[in-house]
Amino acid sequence: MNALGRRLVRRIQAEGPISIAEYMAQCLLDPRDGYYVRADPLGRAGDFVTAPEISQMFGELLGLWAVDAWQRLMGAPAEFVLAELGPGRGTLMADALRAAAAAPDFVRAARVHLVEASPTLRAKQRQALADRDVQWHDGIDRLPDGPIIVLANEFFDALPLRQFIRTERGIAERLVGLDSTGEHLRFGVAASPSPWATALPQALRDAPLGTLLEYSPASVGVVRAIAGRIARHGGAALFVDYGAAASGPGDTLQAVRRHDRHGVLDDPGEADLSARVDFAALAEAALDAGAAAFGAVPQGLLLERLGIDARAAALMKSAAPEKRAEIEQARARLIGGTEMGTLFKALALVPRDGAPPAGFIDDDRYEGLSRRP
Repeated sequence: MNALGRRLVRRIQAEGPISIAEYMAQCLLDPRDGYYVRADPLGRAGDFVTAPEISQMFGELLGLWAVDAWQRLMGAPAEFVLAELGPGRGTLMADALRAAAAAPDFVRAARVHLVEASPTLRAKQRQALADRDVQWHDGIDRLPDGPIIVLANEFFDALPLRQFIRTERGIAERLVGLDSTGEHLRFGVAASPSPWATALPQALRDAPLGTLLEYSPASVGVVRAIAGRIARHGGAALFVDYGAAASGPGDTLQAVRRHDRHGVLDDPGEADLSARVDFAALAEAALDAGAAAFGAVPQGLLLERLGIDARAAALMKSAAPEKRAEIEQARARLIGGTEMGTLFKALALVPRDGAPPAGFIDDDRYEGLSRRP
């Protein structure tokens, strides 16, 4: 067992079992041995590849989405916050700002703020955005007031979540404890029902006995805060992530190391931990905070509506033959039905009575579902 694993064992020996949310937070962000603190996890040499690393087209189209939101939905304010949550290596923001250069007033008005907890990734972002005036923050609560546009790609899937099991006693929380020897991490279930049960979407609370359920209070809190800001000050947000449009049961927590599955409790801090995003729960949180939500729609549909085919054609027109093949492969991977095109979804937030943002239509407006008995 590695150093972080031993520290977790000692903590549980002293304090008792911990929630999966606590386990995820320590594995990913422990200041000494956390996954996002130790090294750069992205790319072929890392553990996973994100859409901005696959093709410049992704960030460019999101940049143009932001320009449209600033002009059409916000009335082109002279100054606004352009924020990205979990910016990776800074590739998405760099591509977005390059595309946005077609609207110089937008670039002049934008105050770029990145929410990033990893010192390693902050260093990468400084390199990618060396020619930009950028401010970094540990959390969204540090973002300045005023109109805001928020972009987030593969951010929510790594936020801590809680797991529950519907038992005859009620909905009990799944915890991380120790095996019979007291020396190895193991999953267990709390003896009594969880106070978090009332926060779960109704679709989860009605699940059959024995069903495993997931809920991310951290994700809901982030969306509620951003939606509240948009409702008060104006703006828009676009979230793209791996997940489902509707709330549903199931164990989706996974660990990935070197692009392959890894045991969730094995080698804490040395593998990426993530879970499927419940977009319906996020949309509900946005409505509760006073904003409107559009989606979730498949990533492929969003990118097609934003013009990825035309952008790919323009890039291929001046590219060498081998580069043309790479561009087409990247386009197919981003929008393909068996690739990221359907596995990933997009959710947009605007003020309550706002028009559909680019890439969405009136029929995509989320109308809301009651989560109360």
